[in-house]
Amino acid sequence: MVTKDDASTDWIRRYHPSGASTARLICFPHAGGSASFFHPVSVRFSPGIDVIALQYPGRQDRRREPCIEDIGALADALAKEIQTLSDKPTVFFGHSMGSVLAFETALRLERQNANPPRAVIASGRRGPSTRRDEQVHKRDDNGIISELRLLNGTDSAVFGDDELLRMALPAIRGDYTAIETYACEPDRRVRCPITVLTGDSDPRTTLDEADAWREHTEGAFRVKVFPGGHFFLADHQAEVNSEIARELEAARSAA
Repeated sequence: MVTKDDASTDWIRRYHPSGASTARLICFPHAGGSASFFHPVSVRFSPGIDVIALQYPGRQDRRREPCIEDIGALADALAKEIQTLSDKPTVFFGHSMGSVLAFETALRLERQNANPPRAVIASGRRGPSTRRDEQVHKRDDNGIISELRLLNGTDSAVFGDDELLRMALPAIRGDYTAIETYACEPDRRVRCPITVLTGDSDPRTTLDEADAWREHTEGAFRVKVFPGGHFFLADHQAEVNSEIARELEAARSAA
């Protein structure tokens, strides 16, 4: 099966579909996040770039589906879906848990030689093989909400709507289960370049942990540090978009 360049599926969301695109950006949301988080990115880069935001099961219009609580299984499903796309120069962009999923999905596509990305942009996440004993997924609901407040990545309107928040918690818990039980061997490497974006006061990623991504690529590597915490990109969207544009142009030129 081939997914047309202007089509959306359960997994693939295109907010500004266009047949005129010459490269592709695939966006991987954070834990508890959804495809709509990347709508502003689609506004910025469409129609010249085919911007795809991924929608994991268990949230928004897929909320009745069970979450996939294993990074490997989720990356398998994402790779299978991405393989149905046409062949275009592609960059992966992931934030937080999405960075790990972008990396694991890229590994699978490279091994299968199935239109792998030309670059991975890993935002707001420490290197895959770094370990912390984090157990947020085992907390009660109030404990998970405290974590969300700490990271400051959830719309304040959600915190004021108890029903909406409780509806989102199963997906958030499922995603935290996936990322907190994930383990990566130090020698797992993609062939493509990796660019890391990180906040200088992120409580979940030190600068040394962000730099640890360099051990997971055989290609070029660089780190860009922004002022801010875990969701630094909310305050620096223009600068983040510039980094994305740089990688997209490099991918297009290489093709």
